[in-house]
Amino acid sequence: MPQEIRILIADDHTIVRTGLKTILRYQKGFKVVGEAENGEETVAAVKHLRPDVVVMDLMMPVMDGIKATEAIVRDCPASKVLILTTFTQSEGIATALSAGAVGALTKTTTSAELSAAIRAAARGERFVADEISQMLKDEPQLPVLTKKQLDILSSVTRGLTNEDIGQQFGISPNSVKKQLKSIFAKLNVATRAEAVALALRKHLLKPTP
Repeated sequence: MPQEIRILIADDHTIVRTGLKTILRYQKGFKVVGEAENGEETVAAVKHLRPDVVVMDLMMPVMDGIKATEAIVRDCPASKVLILTTFTQSEGIATALSAGAVGALTKTTTSAELSAAIRAAARGERFVADEISQMLKDEPQLPVLTKKQLDILSSVTRGLTNEDIGQQFGISPNSVKKQLKSIFAKLNVATRAEAVALALRKHLLKPTP
């Protein structure tokens, strides 16, 4: 773990970012090196600043915290993502953890717990608040779909055929059919309509504009 932990704060509310900076300023060994108010800004800032830890909100405009986490884990894996959110739906938190976030806290956390979580994240250790762990344990979770499966399911929402989807992703229609079969099995559904309806209800997909 670095002697000084460099932190990026990502939240769309200025008052939250200001509050976090104030709290962390008085913690020995912490340095806030940047902030961002949406997912796209966060990803760009991480690439530029290379922080040790990103304290990330889930619900942000332009790009949400889940997609930003996926991008950071893919492109800048040395920067560890710690989710800090008021978002209480377990699917979103579970998806963020599955995407590579190393920890998750709610915004009701104490400054001591936040500091401990940041230090754990900088070491690459998992740190999930007790209330989140209990929520994830109590609520049955859907199996996590891969990024390709989510992209294919998103294409289904636009009414594309297997042939259309295959052309879009450079794979054969038979490969699309196999992916859809796997998606149906994971979601325990039988049709495209059921898969899309469940994915939208569980916030795995965003509604098509």
